[in-house]
Amino acid sequence: MNIDAVLIAGPTASGKSAAALALAEACNGIVVNADSMQVYREVRILSARPSDAEMAAVPHLLYGNVSAREHYSVGRYQSDAIGALAEARAQGRMPIFVGGTGLYFTALTEGLADIPPVPAAVHEAARDKLATLGVAGLHEELMRRDPETAARPSDPQRVLRAYEVFEATGRPLTFWQREAGEPVLKDLRLAKFVLDPPRLLLRERIEARFRAMLAAGAREEASALKGVDPSLPAAKILGLRELWALAECAISEADAITAAVTATRQFAKRQMTWFRHRMADWERIEDGRVSNIITFVRQNSS
Repeated sequence: MNIDAVLIAGPTASGKSAAALALAEACNGIVVNADSMQVYREVRILSARPSDAEMAAVPHLLYGNVSAREHYSVGRYQSDAIGALAEARAQGRMPIFVGGTGLYFTALTEGLADIPPVPAAVHEAARDKLATLGVAGLHEELMRRDPETAARPSDPQRVLRAYEVFEATGRPLTFWQREAGEPVLKDLRLAKFVLDPPRLLLRERIEARFRAMLAAGAREEASALKGVDPSLPAAKILGLRELWALAECAISEADAITAAVTATRQFAKRQMTWFRHRMADWERIEDGRVSNIITFVRQNSS
């Protein structure tokens, strides 16, 4: 097996970025982001984006390339990933896709539905309806129009997305999702890994990292995003709402830390559930030894 690209997935705080950097340094690689929050330029700290020194050590692509006030979708990521793959090839480097966003890896390895763009007027009308009815009310509307999609577990962003797709196309979101397009990495030989650290260790890392974020200036990042449209994906950045509440003296610092750490741990649990179900055939790295990945890639690279 000669490897054309490496994919490293894992829950938040599992050490993915460090693993990708070490592999890139060892194997003439280029690191490509596959994390939906690390694309936003305004939240280097809160999204745990690689540092300037790390990004200078080897080339990194698709990090901090989008404003948090933009609606960045998995469809846009797919297009950007195609460009990143071309750039890696032009540089003669091994592309190493790393992140924790399951849908981004789906775009890379399985392909996505080619959903027609939603007109701005439809998007605005759907957002207005969400503001008027609330999530539960819009979900009831969706249940009447698209019960299959509405029956799936969802958050406000997904309910809004399903509703506006039906409004724009007259077809359920599930119809479009069954019509998957070609994956970004079609026909490439892939080495696929999931970092799966012990749960207790991951819990400890999550808390330690959030405390480090506070010391590094996470409050200032959060304050700069105050007033961001709540329907935008960036509004779901972990820790953002807790730090807003802290800035308004609505909660204490201790309570903000507890709430943010709890939410992050719950998010990591959902990530691991996705990886278990959707990436069952990926190689698990349970002991955190990046050397295992490096050895495998070196032995299987042309």
